[in-house]
Amino acid sequence: MENLTEERPTVQVENLVKIFGPKSEKALQLLQSGCSKQDIKEKTDHILALKDVSFSVYPGEIFVLMGLSGCGKSTLLRCLNRLIEPTAGMVLIEGSNIVAMSPEELRETRRRKIGMIFQNFALLPHRSILENVGFGLEVQGMPEEERHKKAREALALVGLAGYEESMPDQLSGGMKQRVGLARALASDPDILLMDEAFSALDPLIRRDMQDELIELQERLSKTIIFVTHDLDEALKLGDRIALMKDGEIVQIGTSEDILTNPSNAYVEKFVADVDMAKVLTASDVMKRPEPVAPSTAGPRVALHLMEEHDIASIFVVNRQRQIRGLALIDDVVDALKTGKMLEDVLITDVPTVTCDTPVAEIIPVIADSKYPIGVVDVFGKIRGIIVRGSVLAALARKEIEGGWSAAPEASVQQTVLTEKEVDADADAA
Repeated sequence: MENLTEERPTVQVENLVKIFGPKSEKALQLLQSGCSKQDIKEKTDHILALKDVSFSVYPGEIFVLMGLSGCGKSTLLRCLNRLIEPTAGMVLIEGSNIVAMSPEELRETRRRKIGMIFQNFALLPHRSILENVGFGLEVQGMPEEERHKKAREALALVGLAGYEESMPDQLSGGMKQRVGLARALASDPDILLMDEAFSALDPLIRRDMQDELIELQERLSKTIIFVTHDLDEALKLGDRIALMKDGEIVQIGTSEDILTNPSNAYVEKFVADVDMAKVLTASDVMKRPEPVAPSTAGPRVALHLMEEHDIASIFVVNRQRQIRGLALIDDVVDALKTGKMLEDVLITDVPTVTCDTPVAEIIPVIADSKYPIGVVDVFGKIRGIIVRGSVLAALARKEIEGGWSAAPEASVQQTVLTEKEVDADADAA
């Protein structure tokens, strides 16, 4: 997410406290006087579940609450829509404090603005898939024809068109979770709360659901607060991550913030075993795409650029800076001798990746390629160049800087180069 501070938060949490027990007022006074969680437990037999939690979530952001079991992340999520009543603090939903809402205002906010998806699918076994998806709309009093239309649209969004008349026991676990997602989307809420939504699924289905959520987010741009205890899931899904411990947020930041600059020993230990090849992306290891040759240039211009910058190949781009191909110096020299055009000697099957492609996916591509890899944006414009040496250099640099765990030895060995190969590779770029 960029320029978050310039946007108005969709969800803003301020000094949220949750204490479990019948006399939470006394426990709250002890907390405000400086007593610890253990002190409150010993003096009142009450449990301090959340302590002065504050954060903001912005429009279109996937904000991940992450931590070990018992850290308070699910309790926090349920406080956001008052499934659990906060003891103190504020939860602002688009500027309105949900903690101070009347029962009717709360119901309306839940119906119109917030959808929730649980770990267990919570489907009604005696109702069809269409009826399950439209159940929330039925509760709102929406006419049958209209709610069935919206339910069908939501099922199509999650890839379940054609299953409208099926029953829950006829679907796999992944399909049931898609039904839960469709049910939340049917009322078109601004905010989705997802509590360990994929934790009960098999690993392969879980990865598919993560990919599907990312694709849906690209189309719908919802504000999503996602709870997980899985660091890999948090790194894959989260625009920002809030890492929790003992009812407090110990660090908020992007994946790279948390991995490169852990705020304390707990965070550092939590992320110690992360595979950096899965976390680093093309944008972290690419070189500037300079120089490039315009597609209107001839071989003499391309040769001049390569000689001036001491390189053995050059990417050729059109006016929109989209890659047309790669020209090698020997081929360009041959073109000059034989009177060929530059486009006649272009290598057009050069591999490309997008800026957010993980290094783990780049390693096998570059290991099999004789050429540098072009890095392009969503419009196909060149943003960078990757050579094998720059991948290893980036992994090593992050390890030396500290706070990073180097990629597993097996991953690095796939692209181990001799000093001579690295030098030759760098020259080729």
